[in-house]
Amino acid sequence: MSRIRPYRPSDRAALYEVCTRTADAGADATGILSDDSLWGDLFAVPYVERHPDLAWVVETDDERVIGYLVATDDTEAFVTWFRDEWWPGLQERYPRPVDATTREERMIEYGYSQAPGRNPHAAEYPAHLHIDLLPETQGQGLGRALIETLFAELTRRGVPALHLGMDPNNTGAAAFYERLGMEQLPAEPGGQSYGVRFG
Repeated sequence: MSRIRPYRPSDRAALYEVCTRTADAGADATGILSDDSLWGDLFAVPYVERHPDLAWVVETDDERVIGYLVATDDTEAFVTWFRDEWWPGLQERYPRPVDATTREERMIEYGYSQAPGRNPHAAEYPAHLHIDLLPETQGQGLGRALIETLFAELTRRGVPALHLGMDPNNTGAAAFYERLGMEQLPAEPGGQSYGVRFG
């Protein structure tokens, strides 16, 4: 049986692995980019650096991490920190593209373009999350349990609402969020967003 526990710093490498293995609309993205670490550097590890108290992992009996949820309770504060403290340390590894045309270049540009005031949902839905589960975890209620753990903590902190963005090709994830009571929000072309209010 798998169990959910709070994130520990020793889980960092596993987050990179799970993030990459689920990054292609829920499928394995290993080798799609020239550097697999980019997925985790954008969408997983900065969250545990900033908010280790809002991160949980799914661990097997033999102590393998096979899923995680990471979050921030304040998107605007998070992207300010990402811009000022997290991304500068990665700019040598990921030079800014002159013309972001490939998927990888667009992702790197996403890293450079993080700034407060850019997310249309941050004011009304200040929290946001990323959740990734390897196929072996699915169908056991672990995703729901992770989300409910986060929602309880955000409610305890008085956070009014949460949003998330996702790849619209990941239809299984969309169905999952809708089952949890999330509602679709307006999104950029090629994107999909959901939101939920607490209380």
